[in-house]
Amino acid sequence: MSDLERYSRQILFQPIGEEGQRKLLNSRVAIVGVGALGTVIANQLTRSGVGYIKLIDRDLVELSNLQRQILFEEKDARLHLPKVIAAKNKLNAINSGVTIEPVIADVNLENAEDLLKDVNVIVDGTDNFMTRFLINDAAVKHGIPWVHGAAVSSRGMFAAIIPGKTPCYRCLFPHVPTGTGETCDTIGVLSPLTSIIGSFQAMEAIKIIVEAETSPNLEQLDIWSNEFLQMDITKGRNPDCPACGKREFEFLDRSSRQQIVYTTLCGRDTVQIYFRDKREIDLKKLGASLKKSGKVLANDFLLRFSPDDQISMVIFKDGRVLVHGTNDSVKAKLLYARFIGN
Repeated sequence: MSDLERYSRQILFQPIGEEGQRKLLNSRVAIVGVGALGTVIANQLTRSGVGYIKLIDRDLVELSNLQRQILFEEKDARLHLPKVIAAKNKLNAINSGVTIEPVIADVNLENAEDLLKDVNVIVDGTDNFMTRFLINDAAVKHGIPWVHGAAVSSRGMFAAIIPGKTPCYRCLFPHVPTGTGETCDTIGVLSPLTSIIGSFQAMEAIKIIVEAETSPNLEQLDIWSNEFLQMDITKGRNPDCPACGKREFEFLDRSSRQQIVYTTLCGRDTVQIYFRDKREIDLKKLGASLKKSGKVLANDFLLRFSPDDQISMVIFKDGRVLVHGTNDSVKAKLLYARFIGN
């Protein structure tokens, strides 16, 4: 069987053809976040014949992931496998001709450029704004196209971002949201939604690789109410954008006011998280959201949230958070993203 026979039905699609398929086989893609979106993206790109896929994720497989994270099985959760390892095992069985590189890491300003600069396309499978701004800075700095995606509850969105051609992510979203953000762990998410958004992201990545036109829109949809919105972003480039306009990559700059600081408090089994750029948290709104996920105690000054018997999170009005029960800053960051968002 020839190398191309596997992809015969894809090659029959004229906009791809044999030339496009060979481009896919010679391409390199990084997927940041191998959860609900990332597993769908990885599955689609592996089956489509992307030659090299770098999977980057910091987390382990849990039972609650199986409702929507399509590459994982119950045994992966029982074994507490890192998501990238479990995903690699499944993807190797799907297409042994694709090179899968699993990277167990938290993408941050220390490693983002090294992890992302050697690929043709970056695809966003993350669940928080800070990592997306970081991806955007790395992508714009190195001229790498990337595909943004997000899904929570029944709502999702995606957009293809091509440095020098389209608005960058920071043109569309100039500032990191203040306060708190909705997350899958606080308001849930529907499995069909993540499959739809992840598939659209994979399709945009394939278009970039075969040099076809990507969607000119920030596409938004709500699959519960069947609402769809296409926002034309072709004229959205901001000449004063810090990233693509001024080429000031604040999220790659340790001294920037945009950074979040994670400090392990010696002898206290606690990690402190705070924003250099001050913000104010609506404790009442946050408490109402977190009650679905654990125990909440609050007063006018702070809120204490306990998702389980080992971990408690103390959130102050100025956005500072103490994560008690761990001295691992990566775990603390994961807990923050899961329950508080941005």
